[in-house]
Amino acid sequence: MTQETFKDTVFILKNEMCRFAKRFVMSSDEAEDVVQDLMVKFWQKKDELEKFGNLKSYALKSVRNECLNRLKHHDVRQGFADMQLHRSELYSMEVNNLKEHIVGFINQLPEKQKMVIHLKDVEEYEVSEISEMLEMEENAVRVNLMRARQKVKEQISQLMNYEQRSISR
Repeated sequence: MTQETFKDTVFILKNEMCRFAKRFVMSSDEAEDVVQDLMVKFWQKKDELEKFGNLKSYALKSVRNECLNRLKHHDVRQGFADMQLHRSELYSMEVNNLKEHIVGFINQLPEKQKMVIHLKDVEEYEVSEISEMLEMEENAVRVNLMRARQKVKEQISQLMNYEQRSISR
């Protein structure tokens, strides 16, 4: 694979990989580090990449695995939980923007649901592609997506009901 081919097939996935990595590590800097490390690895095995078929799927699967490894090996779990708690407090106290509330609701979902809803509704992948990336059955992807959307919908309804009561007082 030439440098130009690598740039046109692999490097164009960089931004998408960063957004996906950020869902795991909750830090733009850490997400960029993950993607940079993966780009180096991809370049080192550039001649083998054609064997993987769907390069997007392989790249996002690699992002997921690398992020999970980093979370596991760097003992970040407690810091990750503290960051989520801190974020939810900030959202509830300071943010009135519905879009930011929705992002907060999605971040509170269980990991599988969070990954599935991100890949489907933000990155706009098909269920079959998500199934391959996350190594899940298509039915499991659909169920997790339905549950994630339902939970977010319930939280939006609660937020709207609360805001409606506050306004009418």
